[in-house]
Amino acid sequence: MKTILPTSDNSLPHPDQVQSLVSFLEHEPQPMIVLDPEYNILAANTAYQRQFGSAEKPFIGHKCYQISHHYDVPCDQAGENCPMKKAQEMRGPDRVLHIHHTPRGPEHVDVELRPILDEHGVITAYVERLTLVRSASARPSNEGLVGCSPAFNLALSELQRVAPSMLPVLLLGESGTGKELFARAVRHWTLCSRRLLRIDRNVV
Repeated sequence: MKTILPTSDNSLPHPDQVQSLVSFLEHEPQPMIVLDPEYNILAANTAYQRQFGSAEKPFIGHKCYQISHHYDVPCDQAGENCPMKKAQEMRGPDRVLHIHHTPRGPEHVDVELRPILDEHGVITAYVERLTLVRSASARPSNEGLVGCSPAFNLALSELQRVAPSMLPVLLLGESGTGKELFARAVRHWTLCSRRLLRIDRNVV
């Protein structure tokens, strides 16, 4: 568990609060970090350090977009969806799919961000949960889904949202566009049993 004590800024959580929060996050198996409203990483649980940390590249005290994207500006200013901006607008959780730079190279990561509010309803910090998308690769591969374009990431994000539900999923596309690979990804993410039905449009 790694933490950095916040500054004396009244808008930031008290150091004891950050420490208590991280102690709670230590019991979470998924990588999680605590951010202040200025995108600074205040703390990270052990799971985050194991999957995304690097001794050569410290992350505590750095901007989240610098660590995950190697950007000099927040994600929304670089043409991507920023979960912090959306969570701030909605005053609730937001979830996006990004490609992060990790010790293993670029990888698809499902990012869920939740704001922490004080007694006055002011957002003082955020908790970010990161989940690797193992059924897709952002690097060349001989198997599974491979891609990193905005359209590809959007399709992955939509599939991840619907997969845990009981809703039927209809995948449309020309022959050779990867419908079966996406269908397998849905089955990989789903919590229920799904049957795959191939429909030949020429005989419908």
